[in-house]
Amino acid sequence: MGAGKSSVGRALGERLNWIFEDLDDRIERAEGQRVSEIFRDAGEAEFRRAEHAALEGVIQELQRGSVRVIALGGGAFVQKQNVDLLEESRVPTVFLDAPVEELWDRCCTQASQDGTDRPLLKSWEQFRDLYEVRRKIYARARLTVQTGGFTVEEVADQIARKLGLKQVGIRTEEGEVE
Repeated sequence: MGAGKSSVGRALGERLNWIFEDLDDRIERAEGQRVSEIFRDAGEAEFRRAEHAALEGVIQELQRGSVRVIALGGGAFVQKQNVDLLEESRVPTVFLDAPVEELWDRCCTQASQDGTDRPLLKSWEQFRDLYEVRRKIYARARLTVQTGGFTVEEVADQIARKLGLKQVGIRTEEGEVE
């Protein structure tokens, strides 16, 4: 949370002429509910089931030639079945990292601007502890990119360069390249 998944993902998608999609948006469309409602009404296990199904769908589309940048929620990459699926598919994964203090500041600023109440922001200690636990797991990503002190565009450029990603010419709304 706060690393720039959505901002960098959008910028990378624009740079490459690829579709950007947040996996949570796909889940919400498929389930007909907001993520917070799924958690509230059905629990985390049901959300994780829906998340895994959405990820399987994305990977199938990528393997058929769709070009997209997908932002996974912070808990998605922590789920072993999702990590296994991503590793088996050989889809490049990127961990956007920053100092935990900077992530905390970004999240607090964003929540304040949005007027939202985010459970993970109730305690600095809990936020830091969760970061430390998840950071070890996120390190399994194919590429780690530091976002601290860099602009969104600089991070997107770095990802494209390090993964050797090229801009596509024309693509359909479904992400297929023509």
